[in-house]
Amino acid sequence: MDRIEAMKVFVTALDEGSLAAAGRKLGRSAAAVTRAITSLEQHVGVQLLHRTTRTIRLSEAGERYAAACRRVLSDMEEADLLAAGETKAPRGLLTITAPLIAGATIVQPILDAFLDRNPEVKAKLLLLDRPVSLVDEGIDVGLRIAHLSDSSMVAIRIGEVRRVICAAPFYLDAHPPITEPADLAHHQCVALAQFGETSWSFPATSPNGAQRLVHFSPRLVVNGIAAVIASVAAGHGVTRVFSYHIAERVSRGELRIILAKDEAPPLPVHIVVPEGRLSVPKVRAFVDDAVPRLRTAFSRFAKMCEGS
Repeated sequence: MDRIEAMKVFVTALDEGSLAAAGRKLGRSAAAVTRAITSLEQHVGVQLLHRTTRTIRLSEAGERYAAACRRVLSDMEEADLLAAGETKAPRGLLTITAPLIAGATIVQPILDAFLDRNPEVKAKLLLLDRPVSLVDEGIDVGLRIAHLSDSSMVAIRIGEVRRVICAAPFYLDAHPPITEPADLAHHQCVALAQFGETSWSFPATSPNGAQRLVHFSPRLVVNGIAAVIASVAAGHGVTRVFSYHIAERVSRGELRIILAKDEAPPLPVHIVVPEGRLSVPKVRAFVDDAVPRLRTAFSRFAKMCEGS
């Protein structure tokens, strides 16, 4: 087996989670999969995987090599498509990443519709609430909610979101008023781990002032947004989330945004694509299709939260 084929086996094993699953995916025996990975390890002179009969785990060297393999395979696919003169019907595997909630509620319906219209395209949607390197992980398109620093990416702005404090109206009616951030220290805070477990920061009140930091003893800390929102909507406290997370509940009156005057400026939302990938028809077709739909979605969520 040549090195490129071995790389494909290696990456498939990582994606599928085991050597046996990779064999089933590729129509190869477990022994053939093992031989392919062993040949790569012999070539590079280091162990790439720690493996048992059921599980695999990347070594430190394996993590670096896996990222390189994904780049190589992605570049080869792009070269093949361009050489074939593919200009009309997009085809191949399209890999997209997005934050968990935005990906599940906004991106996935758009992707489902796109796949219905493009039968030669397959897709992988990675829902991750952590930063990822699109190039290193072989990803075609990403949805980013943040100020961007990577100038090597093509970035298309599709909207903005606020980082908001919210609670259920009946919780707010039953507890002391929250008129400034410092009041939060005396309330039941339900913390989303990614947004701060024991403190929340707020902008300074003057151009030369210091950022305000409110410390609290959380009633509950959760690493999943849906669980945090459910707890707060049930009246168990106050939380901080992105505005699009709760826009529907705000519009129905189930949650109320507070301290809007103390919010930091909104964060931009972009579609990002590695430089050069927009020339690949499947990527260009998806971006052209998704951008106006995403702009509409984030605009709708923003309007739901207006006045709050």
